[in-house]
This record gives sequence, structure tokens and C-alpha cells, in this order.
Amino acid sequence: MDLDVLNMFVIAGGTLAIPILAFVASFLLWPSALIRIYYWYWRRALGMQVRYANYDDYQFCYSYRGRPGYRPSVLMLHGFSAHKDMWLSIVKFLPNNLHLVCVDMPGHEGTTRSDLDDYSISGQAKRIHQFVECIKLNRKPFHLVGTSMGGNVAGVYAAQYPEDICSLTLICPAGLPSTTDSKFIKQLRELQESKRIDRIPLIPSTPEEMADMLKLCSYVRFKVPQQILQGLVDVRIPHNEFYRKLFLEIADEKSRHSLHENMSKIKAPTQVIWGKQDQVLDVSGASVLASAIPDCHVYLLENCGHSVVVERPRKTANLILEFLALLHSIDNNKKQA
Repeated sequence: MDLDVLNMFVIAGGTLAIPILAFVASFLLWPSALIRIYYWYWRRALGMQVRYANYDDYQFCYSYRGRPGYRPSVLMLHGFSAHKDMWLSIVKFLPNNLHLVCVDMPGHEGTTRSDLDDYSISGQAKRIHQFVECIKLNRKPFHLVGTSMGGNVAGVYAAQYPEDICSLTLICPAGLPSTTDSKFIKQLRELQESKRIDRIPLIPSTPEEMADMLKLCSYVRFKVPQQILQGLVDVRIPHNEFYRKLFLEIADEKSRHSLHENMSKIKAPTQVIWGKQDQVLDVSGASVLASAIPDCHVYLLENCGHSVVVERPRKTANLILEFLALLHSIDNNKKQA
């Protein structure tokens, strides 16, 4: 073989080997960096843009796609210890022309974290209202979506700022009393009795604890490689002290049943989506909401746990779109009557 041709193959092989080796090295040595790159790529692929909004000296980080139009804008509030990118699995199945806004909740990811801030559910609802006013989202009533802790905040928001929203979707929301203790509540009680409350199941600090948390939150069993589990833990560990303080705040009497205390004030049409096999927050909470909110549509998903957004993203997106279409149809009929 000609020496120049051989050199060309060597150079080409070396060029291809560099990104492959970089990927392998990242996977083995810095899995947390790989996870961040993954979210960055997914946001770009779905057309989500990251922006910041300031209220006095407080900064909100959010992502958005589309612009306000004839359909209501959609604001999405994530759960405890998550971030705005958790909604990407649902965003994938929503139309590109629907105006979507996903915000990092107070103290999470790119939104300001301060020891002086009020992280109670009521305090978080006030902060989200400040965010809404910052980006002028409430120029026209919008559809509010919240899951778990974010569902608790969304429900309180709907009760406290009814003029801001036209409709509401609550996905496995916290903040409700339950007639049946979930597996998570039982675990917490056992930890309290053994005085090991620092070992909160939703705040993992090892790959093994992360695997246990995924099993607790999901009915579907995902096979997650050890390195990815390590990466997920590495991303969270710097924030675990904050998560513990936040958990104790929202589990306190002031916030524990915030949604229950405010649900009778919710006047907007409400959709409740819940996984039947939820081991974190018992599905009986759905009937509690249905009995208190006049226009409440309940959807219970078979073979689904607490992580509805991850386990059933297409179904959840379709349910939200169908709900919005139903409300639009009802509104049109009223105008024509």
C-alpha cells in the first residue's frame, strides 16, 4: 500500500478515535458531565431556549418554546429536587406552536437559592407569581401544570391567584392527607422511630440509594448502568444539604397539607393525573381532589408509579392536549350560545 494512503487511514482513524475515547472517558470518569451534555443536547433538539428573569435581586432560570397565541400558554412546575429539564420527555410530544414555559423552582438548578428565602409551599407559590409577573405570562390566563411538590405549589397558586390561570393540571400532587400510607410514608415513619431521619429515601448519596429511589418512584423498572447511577448521584450531592432543609420545610405542618387546605378555593377547570401504583404519594389523593373541586377530571394510569412524566410521557402529553381541546370547545360553545 502507498505510504501516503496508509498515513491517510491512520490520520482518519485517529480523528475518529478521539471523540470515541472522549465519550468513553466521560462515561467512565465524569458521568455527571455526560448527563449535563445529554440535557443540553435534548433541549436544543426540542427547540427549548434557556433564559433568565430577575425580580429585584432574585433570579429565575427557565426554558421556553413557542410564543403566546390563541391557545393558553403552559407553565410547568417540577417536583422536589428536580429541575426544568424533567419536562423534556413530555415536551417531545407537545406541538411546536404551543407556548411552553418550564421554570426551575425556588432554590433549584439556575434559580436563586438563599437561606433567607421562604421555601414553604405558600412561599414558593409567591415566588412563582413573581416569576409570572416578570415575564408577563399572566397578560392572558395560562394553563398551569405541576407534579408532586410542584403540584402542591400549582394547586395553592390556582387558589391564591385565580385570575392568572384558565385551567390546571395536577400530576400526583403532594399536599393531601391520605387514608392509606404509601411505601414512602411508611419508610419515613420507620426512619423517625429509629432516629435516622437524615436518611431520606428521596435524597440519595450513593449509586445504591439512587437505584432504590428510582424503584420507589417508578413502577416501570428501568435498567440503569452503574456509571449513570453514579453520575446522577454526583449531580445531586452538592445540593443534598439544601434538599434536606427543603424537605423538612415542605413536610412541616405549615406545608404538609397546603393543597388540601386550599383546594376548595380552586375554581379553574382541573385535571388530575395519577399513577395507580404510586408508592410515594398514595393514589387515593385523586378522589380527595375530585370531591372538593367542582370541575375536576381524574385520570388514573395503570402500571404507572409516581414518576408519571418519565414513565408515561406520551400519554400524559395527550391527556393535557385533550383537556385543553375540551375546554376550548366548551368555551366556543358558550360564545356561540
